[in-house]
Amino acid sequence: MTSDSSISLAAPLFLFLMAPTIGLADDCSGHYSGAIESASNIEVAKNHSIAYWTTRQTSNSDNSGYSGVGMCNGYAITTPDGKVRMAGACALKNKDGDSWSYTWGMEPGADRGWWKSTAGTGALARLNSGWWQPTVTDGKTSIGIWGGTCN
Repeated sequence: MTSDSSISLAAPLFLFLMAPTIGLADDCSGHYSGAIESASNIEVAKNHSIAYWTTRQTSNSDNSGYSGVGMCNGYAITTPDGKVRMAGACALKNKDGDSWSYTWGMEPGADRGWWKSTAGTGALARLNSGWWQPTVTDGKTSIGIWGGTCN
């Protein structure tokens, strides 16, 4: 069973729950934006659902090569006890043609999201990790900040 009203509720919840504090050991940082292209929500039982979405994503950074555009997919599982676990993956490409991919997530009750690179080409071939935090959202589009260790 798919519910469009649940989709509109899942996206703001997804964005609201991602509010970390900024790490002190970051050596790379930047801004991101994302706009939902498609979304779906399936309620498998009362208060037990899974939402899926696809976004167009941008990232920019003044101190790393992580400035580019691409796509992300994500999901949020809401369990009957009200806990929400989110995860997904993204792949982007920069102006030089280098690409990178990363996984991201947030555990139930956490106050910040995490990301970890999974692959890259050229100058982005190294593996890095960090955090992300939304700053503005309307439920369909979001912007935020990110940081991490990018050796």
